[in-house]
Amino acid sequence: MSQKSGNKKKEKEPSMITHLYLIAYNVVQTFGWSYLLYQLSTYYLTPSTKSLYETVKWSVIIFQNAAVLEVVHAFTGMVRSNPIITAAQIASRVVVVCGVLMVTQAARDTIGLPMALLAWSVTEIIRYSTYAFTLLGGVPYFLKWLRYSTFIVLYPIGVTGEQLCMYAAQREVAEKQLFSYSLPNSMNFIFNYQYFLILVMLTYIPFFPKLYLHMFSQRRKALGDEKKVK
Repeated sequence: MSQKSGNKKKEKEPSMITHLYLIAYNVVQTFGWSYLLYQLSTYYLTPSTKSLYETVKWSVIIFQNAAVLEVVHAFTGMVRSNPIITAAQIASRVVVVCGVLMVTQAARDTIGLPMALLAWSVTEIIRYSTYAFTLLGGVPYFLKWLRYSTFIVLYPIGVTGEQLCMYAAQREVAEKQLFSYSLPNSMNFIFNYQYFLILVMLTYIPFFPKLYLHMFSQRRKALGDEKKVK
């Protein structure tokens, strides 16, 4: 029995190559989102002829879409995250970046864009650096505290920003009939992209409170032991 359980533990341990890859991935993502936060800050502190979206365009496209690799990591067993939950969490942001910001001007002009970028960048800097330190052997307490505390403010800001971007986008989509197909057509297929975006927006209603409360539960578990020790 002990030999079998030992073999199972060995099978679950990532190889050195996988371990180094995950460290590199999280470090690159940490620096990537740090750079995006720098771009966001300098945009408002320094006069620029570019719009905010033009300033951060490639950074947000590259580093947000790079998060799709986390779904691959979860499905292949490289990390212990639930692949379905991971995919659902990342999908909403990918929709905002690829399905909203990249295709509509209205979403780029709304106050929701800087709100989302601020919340995303700060959250991801903390999250990816925490993962990197975990893989390296230990997470500083201040970083752990930030990981389980900043979401209280940043999560509502980010969700509000995403919703504002999608709301602005769906109106432009309706006006221009972007990615929408009505009958008759050669494929005998109907799709309304405006309704799709509205549906995505509506999914936030049941999932946001559930995830938000779950994060508070995780906070109590992560920081509760520290309070007991003190």
